[in-house]
Amino acid sequence: MQKRFLGRTGLHLPILGFGASSLGQEFRSVTLDEAIASVRVALDLGLNFIDTSPFYGRGMSEVLLGVALRDVPRESYTLCSKLGRYDLQHFDFSARRVAESIDVSLHRLRTDHLDIMLCHDIEFVPMQQIVDETIPAMRRAQAAGKIRFIGFSGYPQKIFRLIADQTDVDCVLSYNQYTLQNTRFAEETVPYLKAKGIGVMNAGPFSARLLTNAPLPAWLKEPESVKAAARAAAQLCAHRGVDIAQLALQYSCANPDITTTIAGSANPENIRRWANWLAQPVDADLLAEVLALFAPVKNLGHKEGLPENN
Repeated sequence: MQKRFLGRTGLHLPILGFGASSLGQEFRSVTLDEAIASVRVALDLGLNFIDTSPFYGRGMSEVLLGVALRDVPRESYTLCSKLGRYDLQHFDFSARRVAESIDVSLHRLRTDHLDIMLCHDIEFVPMQQIVDETIPAMRRAQAAGKIRFIGFSGYPQKIFRLIADQTDVDCVLSYNQYTLQNTRFAEETVPYLKAKGIGVMNAGPFSARLLTNAPLPAWLKEPESVKAAARAAAQLCAHRGVDIAQLALQYSCANPDITTTIAGSANPENIRRWANWLAQPVDADLLAEVLALFAPVKNLGHKEGLPENN
């Protein structure tokens, strides 16, 4: 698995990271055997950057990861978790909760340190609290050796400048905004982050199943025009004998300015398929046709979080 450096952290991450949200049974019931097998297959294939959160399964993802990683040498993987979001509408970025959340995550994950800790989905709260209270509390945990690097995650591109213009962070994570249909992250934000030496991470290459052949979830917020373009693109790929998810993954992972792209599954066969797709050359002609299909709806998305953060 190809690797790239994450900003100035010195971390050398695979271009495809393992997202553990599915281990929290966010999308379907998952057995313990499936969870353990998924993690082990990911590590065997070089996806040794693992991303989780107490929000995923309301703690279940971290617990199952702790079990799956119990006998794995700690130095053989890079571990990222998050704090601040604990349920769909439960957010707490207070300094007290930061300290508690880090200790709980360490306990669940059965480790004495996290390589990366991110503030999770900060667009749902006033930005100034993140700057004035949350990040200083995370820096105290960093000084205590509990976490190595800190940052934040979210969907609106506005938030990245709002925070990084006021305080220092080591890395950030954007999701669903560097895909076949939406490249706002690379166009609007990545050059700014690179200039500051901030590590750049991307999640959601399949854009919540939009760029797959799976039925679209009822909660998908993208406009109908985007959904229609995605169905047309999927049909075009199928006609050429290619799964649109393959093209989507290859595209998201190819950008040299984005260190890692995170995708999640509790199905070991999916993870094997992803690694195989990345080992194959991109069909440049098909990619050009798919991007042309998406051109009329390029970068159309939705609002997320507080209105002032969009």
